[in-house]
Amino acid sequence: MRILVVEDEGKIAAFIKRGLKEEGYTVDVASDGEEGYNFIIDNPYDLIILDLMIPKRDGISLCRQTRHDGIETPIIMLTAKTTVSDRVTGLDSGANDYLTKPFSFEELLARIRVLLRKQIQTPTNLRAGDLELDLLSHKATRAGKEIDLTAKEYELLEYLMRNSGVVVTRTMLAEHVWDINFDTFTNVIDVYINYLRKKIDSGYEIKMIRTVRGRGYILEV
Repeated sequence: MRILVVEDEGKIAAFIKRGLKEEGYTVDVASDGEEGYNFIIDNPYDLIILDLMIPKRDGISLCRQTRHDGIETPIIMLTAKTTVSDRVTGLDSGANDYLTKPFSFEELLARIRVLLRKQIQTPTNLRAGDLELDLLSHKATRAGKEIDLTAKEYELLEYLMRNSGVVVTRTMLAEHVWDINFDTFTNVIDVYINYLRKKIDSGYEIKMIRTVRGRGYILEV
């Protein structure tokens, strides 16, 4: 799942990004309201974490514009302001939740899980043949046997399963699983595909992850 963090304080943004990536989320960071808006209109996000006091376009304005554009992505608003009127203003602007600074990262994760659970109206599992992925617990199984995945392996598998039966290119993987500016000419993607292939296909007669020479990879059912 892909999350956008709009936060101008570099240390806080880096802290949130690092923690979310360790939990298996794909994370983009914008440092001001204008950049954040451009990210929002150009990319589909599962959730947005939005600081109230950001330059160029404040969080309230950005939240209202997002809702005006018909984008219903869940938004958690972050702020150092603690008065009831501030919270009401944030929620009235279209935010789904409100978290005051300083905050516990565990609480942020819990609030993210709640919003994502509400957002997912369909079953919270992805299935491809006998391969299953729980989007909330981040657990993978094949033929009922649990597969131990690192955070990056989980992100990679989720993207492949969401696009099962479709060839995904290295550029697509770079943009959606790694940072946007990831160098697609390195062999990191190949390395992680091999890691995943060993865990998903090793010991099974039917091999699910196939390389399409010159194009990319495909998860076949």
